Amino acid sequence: MTLFQQNIAEVTITYSHRVMPSKQMRVTGSKSVYDYVYPVWPDLDYRERFAVLLLSRSLKILGLSWISTGGVSGTVVDAKLIFQLALKANASSIILLHNHPSGELRTSEADLRITKKIKEGGHFLDIDVPDHIILTSESYYSMADEGMI
Repeated sequence: MTLFQQNIAEVTITYSHRVMPSKQMRVTGSKSVYDYVYPVWPDLDYRERFAVLLLSRSLKILGLSWISTGGVSGTVVDAKLIFQLALKANASSIILLHNHPSGELRTSEADLRITKKIKEGGHFLDIDVPDHIILTSESYYSMADEGMI
């Protein structure tokens, strides 16, 4: 008898990458992250989006994953989805990313709360959260560079 005959859903988890480790880009700081994600970030000035950059132990980029898309003033961030992706990709660390369509680079209370929540969750899973970067069409703000994380 199979799982489906017992009305139990089968769960599978897969991850595959198309970039050989020797070709993966290495994160060297917040500027390198900004330079990597800025060209592929849609609608910087239109809608707020949240993404996660997944990193290997040697800080090579395993991938970029979009977590949510919201409106002009916010988006919902589900920590479970972030950790599901990080575990699936076997990431050793993650960098949190989101944009502010207003062009404002200051962090909000909501930004600080979600950063703290994900950083604490990562601690239990041995997944480091070295930075949370806010992007605009003109610049970026790194919580790590400003000593906020």
